[in-house]
Parts: sequence; C-alpha cells; structure tokens
Amino acid sequence: MKKKIISSLLAASMIMTALTGCGGTDSGNNNATQDNATTVNNDSANNADNAQEPADAAPEGDDAAASNEGKVINVYSFNDELRKRITAVYPEIVDTSDDGTTSSLKDGTEIHWIINPNQDGVYQDKLDEALNNQLTAADDDKVDIFAAEIDYVVKYTDADIDAAMPLEALGINPETDLADQFDFTKTVASDQNGVMRASTWQACPGVLVYRRDIANEVFGTDDPEVIGEKTKDWDAMKATAEELKAKGYYTFSCYTDTFRTYSNNISEPWVASGETTIKVDQKIIDWVTDSKEWKDAGYFDPAVKGQWNADWFTAMSSSSKVFAFLFPAWGIDTQLKPNWDGENGAWAVTNAPLSYNWGGTFVLAAEGTDNPSHVKDILLALTADADNLKMISKEYADFTNTKTLMEAAKTDNSFASDFLGGQNPYTYFTPGADAIEMAPLSAYDQGCVELIQNAFGDYLQGQIDYDKAKQNFETAVRERYPEISEIQWPE
Repeated sequence: MKKKIISSLLAASMIMTALTGCGGTDSGNNNATQDNATTVNNDSANNADNAQEPADAAPEGDDAAASNEGKVINVYSFNDELRKRITAVYPEIVDTSDDGTTSSLKDGTEIHWIINPNQDGVYQDKLDEALNNQLTAADDDKVDIFAAEIDYVVKYTDADIDAAMPLEALGINPETDLADQFDFTKTVASDQNGVMRASTWQACPGVLVYRRDIANEVFGTDDPEVIGEKTKDWDAMKATAEELKAKGYYTFSCYTDTFRTYSNNISEPWVASGETTIKVDQKIIDWVTDSKEWKDAGYFDPAVKGQWNADWFTAMSSSSKVFAFLFPAWGIDTQLKPNWDGENGAWAVTNAPLSYNWGGTFVLAAEGTDNPSHVKDILLALTADADNLKMISKEYADFTNTKTLMEAAKTDNSFASDFLGGQNPYTYFTPGADAIEMAPLSAYDQGCVELIQNAFGDYLQGQIDYDKAKQNFETAVRERYPEISEIQWPE
C-alpha cells in the first residue's frame, strides 16, 4: 500500500460529508437505509480476547492460508445492512452477539462490526482515521472490509490513494467471477484506470410507488399499466398532478423526492478529476426551476420540507394525502414499509417519469488487510454467488446485482411482494436497471448534493431569493471544501 494513503485520505476526508442514507440524509443504499443505526464504539472492534486459537493440525491449501491470517476481521460500515447481508450468506459464521458487534466463525476467527452513522461525515471520519493508521496498526486492528455509498465510493477506489485492493489482487476475476453484474455497477466500482476495487450485491434502479386507494378514487383504477401511462414522462406526470390536485391530493411529498431523477442524469461531474472547479450541471438548475413550478402549483405537500425527517415519514402513512414516492427497492423496504401504518397491498409500483439510480452500497477490501482469504470468500459469497443473491432478493427485497436472475425475476411470481399486494415489482425494476446510464461521479458528489438541496430548499420555501440561494451554496461549498477555487453555473 502506498504511503501517500495517509496524506491523501486526510485531504479527501475534508471533502466528504454524509447525506443519509444509497444517498444520503439523501444518499442511498442503500444507501439511506437505516440511518438511525447504532454507533458502535471502535474500541469494541479491537477486543479479540475471546477469539479462539486455530486448530493444532496443520491444514493444507486454502485452509493453510486462512490459518495464517489474523484472528479478527474488522468490517466498517455506516449501518447494519452489510452485517445482516453477510451473516445471511457467509456459511462460516456460526453465531453473532446479541448486540450485533461480533460474529464468530467456524475456525475461531471473529468478525468485529464497526458501525458509525453517515450523518455529519462521522462514518467517513472514523474510517479515514483507521485507514490512515493501517500501515502501523497491529494485525487485528487493521481494517479488512469497508462499505462505501455510491456518492463517495470514488474517494476510496482512487488508484492514487490506494485505500482499496484491486479485486484481482484478492484472487477475484471480475470477468469471470462477476460476469453477471450490471455493467454500470462495475463501472462505478472501478478506479480511473478501469481496475475494479469494489463490488456490490445490489443495483438500485428507481420506480414510482403509488397509493392504490388514491389511484382508484382519482383515476378509477389502480392498474400499474394504466397508471404507468400517466407517469411515463414529466409531461404526463404534470397532467396527472393536476388531476390529483383537483381531488385534494399531492403528487409527491416534496421537491427533494424528485431530485435523483435529475441528478442521476447530469452530463459532467460536479468536479472533474484533478480540478478544483465545481460545475453545476443544467439538470440541477432544471430541478430547481421545475420544483418551483410544482411547488407554486400545489403539487407538493407544503408540510414536508425535505427528506429524512418526521414530516416526510408521516407523508408515507395512511393519514397522508401524498400519492407517490420515487424509490429504489431499498427505499420501499427500509423507508416506506416501516412508516406505513395500514394493511399490505395499499401500494403498487410502476415506471418513473425518467430512469434513474438511487444509491448502492459498495464493499471494498482494505489495502493492508491481514485476512485476504477470508475477505475474498466474504466478497464472493455476498456479491457473486447466484443462490445467495437470489436469497437476498427474496428475504430483503433487494434488487440484486445479477442480470440473469433479475431478468428471470420480472416474470417469476415467486418474487411477488406481500407489501405490494402480490405485485411483482421486478417487472418494473429490471427494465429500469437496463436503462440506467450512470452520471459521471466525483469525490465531491455527496457534499454538493447535500449543499445544493439545502441552499435551494430555502429558496423553494420562500425564505430567500434565487440569487441568495446561489450565494449560500457557494459560501457553504467553500467552507466545506477550502480547496475549491471556482463555482461555475450554467448559462
């Protein structure tokens, strides 16, 4: 591992702060999944007193390699999602402590789950600190596996920083072992030289999720195909919003609900590699302009002023007048479902007005890990094993990163969702994934996304004018990223 990881990550850590949740307060996988996860004290991850000694008999082959590894596998993540997925699919795990901080393997090795929240950059600060100590840390204190959301994964896959091992160095061949993954996820997981340094078990195409009862009242049907014609693009969506408004309903809860359909379709990165200029894409301004029009027209619930707050969660309840949300699979499972207080079958999915991806949790092997054999096995079990991915899709409602399975799932009724009243959501998720063209990413994405929504949220709420929102964004950017030399706005 290059020694410059220390200075590079210290610098990079200045430019990242979390939104969630994929995300997010706004990111997602996933990313915005379970952002209320309990923070685990890092000291607990370094306590290997209870680790069992390896067997006395000298094993051979892969077993010999594993026996020469450390006694502790340290896994860093921003919520409990990764732990749950790994413990579900990795057959070497025999038990997990009641508090979820430690799992034991058959060979006596322990996995220590080190979880810190994404909010306010806490997770990345803790991870960066640990990676900066990687060269000098004791073996059982080293980072072995860590998670990164799509909004900041490029910070860690950067070949110059060298924080994450190339998968081939672990013995994973992307062309054969990961051949069935969606191409856009492999692109995101690769460094600037095209070398894969991460993998993921999920892809996150978004759909429109709507209330069946409201659809029946306003449109006389809740059929996903009929509703899909009313939501197939923004022109159709606007006409539908007028129909909903006439009956006293809101189309979406707030302007931030639509943000990812715009931001996922930007044409250039917020900050190009090696540059210090933030370029605000025209698609972001389109979101501001369209959101102002929609808010003034009464298509959003005025009580909801953003995501990841009590008002937003209430908008998902049976008392709400909100017709629809734009979510990927994880959003339905971790946000909508827990906040719905009615019976199953009240919601259905159909196509969104624009193809988009929201979130995704990527899994990386830390350069300098003392457990490469275990790490390889875990990554393959989680992100490459077809049976495991099928189980994850059925048990956790994830849209998993396997083209063959997801193509089959869209016509397989065994993937139907009880929460969606027996509808098979993969009928809509899978074509959405095929249409995704990922926007160019940068290490500044998460912060820029948060700050642009904050600044123009105040504008959309009528608290400041447009020019003041631009000024506030520029001020916030320079406070968070002192190295930024210029902010360019579209003409």
